[in-house]
Amino acid sequence: MLYFQRSVIGSVLICVLGSALIAASFNLFLIPHQLLSGGISGISMIVGYFTGLHISLLYFVFNLPMLIWGLLTVGRKFIILSVISVVLTSWFMHMIPVAEVSRDIIMSSVTGGVLIGLGSGLSMWAGGSTGGFDILGSILTRKRDFPLGTFLFGLNGLVILALGYFKNDWDLALYSMLSIYITGRMIDTIHIRHLKVTVFIVTRKKNLLLKKMQKLQRGVTVINTEGSYTKDPQHMLMTVTTRYELYDLQGLIRQWDPQAFVNITETVNVMGLFRR
Repeated sequence: MLYFQRSVIGSVLICVLGSALIAASFNLFLIPHQLLSGGISGISMIVGYFTGLHISLLYFVFNLPMLIWGLLTVGRKFIILSVISVVLTSWFMHMIPVAEVSRDIIMSSVTGGVLIGLGSGLSMWAGGSTGGFDILGSILTRKRDFPLGTFLFGLNGLVILALGYFKNDWDLALYSMLSIYITGRMIDTIHIRHLKVTVFIVTRKKNLLLKKMQKLQRGVTVINTEGSYTKDPQHMLMTVTTRYELYDLQGLIRQWDPQAFVNITETVNVMGLFRR
């Protein structure tokens, strides 16, 4: 599955699926009740509610500045996938009719939040984003370790305050806040780039593994060890990496030393020199 994710076609198809889920959430659950999703899409909804302009067009136009910033700051693959996600989301919003699937506003806010979080998380998992505040969050998480979904939830609170103030309906604001909170939790579940793990590798092929692990661009500590039963000298390689990069490390070990003993533990925090 991760190999499919990292291929070009796989990444694009994942972004297509994510865009379809987000557009469906907007047109079938949030917009019929005049709820917000937060971020740039939420701003687009507010403007659309008051002006009558098509929200899909506003969504695309308002995302352009963030896409340009991402191109200058993050990288080509990230921004290309983000552009694909934004364009497809706008197109799907234009194609999917606005219809009220559920009359229950609470169920609509919850379902909408789940679908948006799933769609956004898939786009980030593929290496892109859905534009807007997602790009801002992705830029910041490259330098600091914190849950992206929780950060976006706090940032989107400002948009919710604007909804309650301009529409003078704080019930809609609170329902929107519920939807955005659920979206944030879904993103944190899927988007795992900020999660760290420590890997301990007990091996008799120290030099070979060290040579192959150089391409991962992670520091490795070598510890001399001895088998308790066999008394044979061995080496333990210790490295800290991300959950996202763990797949590559595991494949490398399986290929070059399938007999190695590997212990993987979650890392709470990292201090000192560590490439984010």
